[in-house]
Amino acid sequence: MEVLEKYEVDIAESVSNENMLEIKELVKIYPTPKGEYVVLDGLNLNIKNEEIISVIGHSGCGKTTLLSMIAGLNPISGGEIALNGSPIKGPGPDRGVIFQSPSLLPWMTALENVMLGVKEVFPHATKKQQADICKYYLSKVGLGDSFDKKARDLSQGMQQRVGIARAFALKPKMLLLDEPFGMLDSLTRGELQDLLLEVLNKEKITAMIITHDVDESIFLADRVIMMTSGPRATIGDTLQIEIPRPRNRKEVLEHPEYYNYREYLINFLEGH
Repeated sequence: MEVLEKYEVDIAESVSNENMLEIKELVKIYPTPKGEYVVLDGLNLNIKNEEIISVIGHSGCGKTTLLSMIAGLNPISGGEIALNGSPIKGPGPDRGVIFQSPSLLPWMTALENVMLGVKEVFPHATKKQQADICKYYLSKVGLGDSFDKKARDLSQGMQQRVGIARAFALKPKMLLLDEPFGMLDSLTRGELQDLLLEVLNKEKITAMIITHDVDESIFLADRVIMMTSGPRATIGDTLQIEIPRPRNRKEVLEHPEYYNYREYLINFLEGH
């Protein structure tokens, strides 16, 4: 794991600002036959190093648009986004993205799917070093005995685990997750929420999670960002979750503030 350790040192040295992500007066406009459609208008947001935030809001409020612009997959119309002090100009390995569907190559094994990105991020590593990185993260997500299984032969939950391993194996500064557990059954969803928190804590990675689930937003996040409805959506409110990490699901549900947090978020959504 020599290459991995060196990369971790490089990342630690490069992270000097208190804020990992800074968004200032962000605007997103799409042209339509009837004129401009303003999706996001004047959105401001700072995310601290190692902070986990969740973003909630009604469908169409621009949550996924916001995430795709941070990922560098969607150009901004105005304002700016900076990651660790540097303006975002396109996609890069410093931002890992996990979507609702992991989009694996079905004819490749779990190991080969993770290896695709690792070869790009660690091009000077030996094949063994690259494989060790892949195996390390696949083992972390509970797939230590499934390296050589074809993606098409894995369950939906296992495929999403491969997607999570693939994202973490790139050693991103920030992880962006768009409804990552939305297609899973409740039991698998809970298992992967626990897994995600465990790995985020260990790897000390900053994360933004898009979700429609109020309970998921409270369980996973240090802070919940509430979006107003579109068009011209922006941040309507934020809620600090004063539950220390690492978190235990039972302890979170029994926390004296849990239902107050829940009621606050639901009231916001009902009012917007």
